[in-house]
Amino acid sequence: MRWTAEQVLALAPDVASRRAGSKLGTAGPWSEAGSSGDGAVWGLCKGSGSKPYQTIVDTTGPAYKCSCPSRKFPCKHALGLLLLWAGGEDAVASVQEGDVPDWAGTWLEGRRERSSAKKKETPAGDGPAAGAADPEAARRRAERRAGRITAGAQELEQRLADLMRGGLASAERAGYGLWEETAARMVDAQAPGLAGRVRELGAIPGSGPGWPVRLLEECALTHLLDRAWLGVERLPEPLAATVRTRVGLTAPVDGPSVRDRWMVLAQYDSGDGRLTTRRIWLYGRTSGRTALLLSFGAAGRAPQLALPAGVAIDAEITPHAGAGQLRAELGEQFSVPVPIDSPPPGGPVAAALDSYGHALRDDPWLDSWPVTLTDVVPVPADGGWQLADASGGSALPLTASPHSRPGLWRLVALSGGGPVTVFGECGHRGFTPLAAWSAETAETVALT
Repeated sequence: MRWTAEQVLALAPDVASRRAGSKLGTAGPWSEAGSSGDGAVWGLCKGSGSKPYQTIVDTTGPAYKCSCPSRKFPCKHALGLLLLWAGGEDAVASVQEGDVPDWAGTWLEGRRERSSAKKKETPAGDGPAAGAADPEAARRRAERRAGRITAGAQELEQRLADLMRGGLASAERAGYGLWEETAARMVDAQAPGLAGRVRELGAIPGSGPGWPVRLLEECALTHLLDRAWLGVERLPEPLAATVRTRVGLTAPVDGPSVRDRWMVLAQYDSGDGRLTTRRIWLYGRTSGRTALLLSFGAAGRAPQLALPAGVAIDAEITPHAGAGQLRAELGEQFSVPVPIDSPPPGGPVAAALDSYGHALRDDPWLDSWPVTLTDVVPVPADGGWQLADASGGSALPLTASPHSRPGLWRLVALSGGGPVTVFGECGHRGFTPLAAWSAETAETVALT
């Protein structure tokens, strides 16, 4: 089955690429366009030069190849080709496997060979540690880093103690510079997780009414993380793994792979000026498991991994260690993505709050938790919006971020005053909607 235009445009690395790709989504600039049953799409796009650009997309990745000079993935030609393909059989016809043009077949065959070689090089059960050349040297490096993080945590504890002794009002007078200096020292201590929390603390003073309360809450959580790290060897292993991840150590891929028909519920990017982080939420139809795929790109460049919301993939994932074990790595895919035929199961607002509360027991530093709300109606509230149970039971306020996005109005229009199913992130700041489904259709409406 072919993707929708909305699913294609969700892959665009930025707004400019989305606009440029939309202009190329018509038959005019394309020739020799075709697709195959194994997920390949190809075509020649007329450009400004004498030779057309050779564009190929493998939708099972998805992966892209284009002879244009663009460094964006996918480029506007790949987006345009996928939009043309989404238009149906009349726009891009399906062909037999032997009819794939040589210039496209060579790249596609190379991808298959590399995938096969990778599987042979990494047998099942082997992890990154299996290839370590010198385990003893790795152990010594880990001990040295742990010592630096411990020194950084102790310094941060002293900084928090000084703040409490001087009073929270002093934080507004001191300005952001002292916090940034502390964050830089956490980076030097190789504790990027602590550095990130310090920068968040520095942004709270003077941020609006009630900021002292928010600062005290976040200081308490930072103090809790400091103390947890300083006593990490006495914690239960799942919680210890979560603490290591929170201070900035990379959690290893842990446990057996899980094969399922994974529904892609949402994909969105966030950045801090230095790094772009892409989050992709999956739900396993058979396992009932929710998983988070993370991909990173340098500032100004989109992360490479991209999966359009609203499709299902038959694939394996391998979870990371940690109390929640939501983060996972995408493994082998066994079929081309197909549109999902129904939303994931969910529940009322009270069940979502219970789910978040149970998750906090395993990870006290959790900002939000993935949940699906069923039979809820978006309604205006004082100063914002909320999702209310259609039965009138409970309601969840929406976080501030959706208010500035067209996704909020898309959700309101989809509902039309009636109940909808909404997937999103439920946390102490409220609920962030990421995807929605109406009762009339199974089509996924992305809200990001």
